[in-house]
Amino acid sequence: MSVQKIARLAGVSVATVSRVLNNIESVKPKNREKVLSVINELNYKPNLLARQLRTAKSKMLLVLVSNIANPFCADVVKGIELEAEKNGYHILLCNACSDVSRSQSSLSLLSGKMVDGVITMDALSHLPELTKLIGDSPWVQCAEFADAANVSCVGIDDKEASRFAIQKFIEQGRNKIAMINHDLNYKYAQLREDGYREEIDTNHCDYKKIQYANELSYEAGKEAMSALLLNAEKPDAVFAVSDTLAVGALKAIEDAGLKVPDDIAVIGFDGTELGTMINPKLSTIQQPSENIGREAVRLLLNHIDNPGFTPEKIILEWQFISRDSL
Repeated sequence: MSVQKIARLAGVSVATVSRVLNNIESVKPKNREKVLSVINELNYKPNLLARQLRTAKSKMLLVLVSNIANPFCADVVKGIELEAEKNGYHILLCNACSDVSRSQSSLSLLSGKMVDGVITMDALSHLPELTKLIGDSPWVQCAEFADAANVSCVGIDDKEASRFAIQKFIEQGRNKIAMINHDLNYKYAQLREDGYREEIDTNHCDYKKIQYANELSYEAGKEAMSALLLNAEKPDAVFAVSDTLAVGALKAIEDAGLKVPDDIAVIGFDGTELGTMINPKLSTIQQPSENIGREAVRLLLNHIDNPGFTPEKIILEWQFISRDSL
C-alpha cells in the first residue's frame, strides 16, 4: 500500500497524507479524518525505515531513566511521552539504573541513526562518561543538573526547596531535624543536603543528623528511619529526599509506637501520588514532574532542528503541599 494510493482514495494530496502520517497539526480536520479513515480501512502501516531514509530522521527519542520503579521517574517519563507524541515522535525507554554499561548499549542507537536524540536522568558522576558516548548528538539531562556548560538541563531549584522544608519545621518549633538522603553521586542529593545543612546552620540548631538510605525504596526509607530512632537523642522532624523514602520512614515511626506529627513530623520530596495513598498523608515538596518531561522534549527537539542551538538550563517552579504529616 503506497502513500499515493491513500491520497487517491481519500481525495487529498500526497503532501496532506504525509502530514497526517507525521502528525503535523496544519492539516484541516476534515482532510485528516478522510486520510485516517482510509488508513484504518486498509490497515495501512507506514514503513518507518523508508521514512527515516527519506527524511534523515527516525522520529524516535531515546530516554535513559535511572530507575523506572521510582514514581517520580515514571511521572517524568509520562510527560516526555506526551510531548514527544504531540510532536510526531515516539520514545525508546531504557531502564539504565545509572549503569553506564547498560546505557552504552542503548546509546549505540545514536551512532546507528536509529534515534534522533537522547534524554538522560543519570547521576552527575556518570555524565563525563556519557558525554564521551553521546558526543555531539542532541542531548538533554532531565531532573538532574549538569555542571558542564555543553549539556542542556531542566529541573527545579533543589537547594531552595530543601531550605524551605527545613524552615517549615523550624516555624513549628522543631529543633531536632534529621535528614534521610540517598546517593550523593546525584546532584539533586548533593543540593538537597546542602540546603538542609545551610538552613540548620542559619538557625543555629545544635541537632544535625543525616542518614543515608542504601537505595531509593520504601524498605530503605524504613531502615534509615529505624537507624535514626536508635540514637539516644531522637529527631522531632525528618526531611526525606523522596516520597518513597518518606513513606518508609512513616512506617518505621509507627512501628516504634510513635505518632506523626505529634512526636515526629515528616516532609517528603517529589509530590508523587504515593503521598496521598497513606495515613497520615504526606506533606511534600511537589516537583512539576510531567512538565519537567515535556520541557526536556522541547529542549531536545530544538537541538535536533537547530544543530547550532546553545544549551540551556531551565529551572521550573516547585510548590509545597501541606498534609497530615506536618
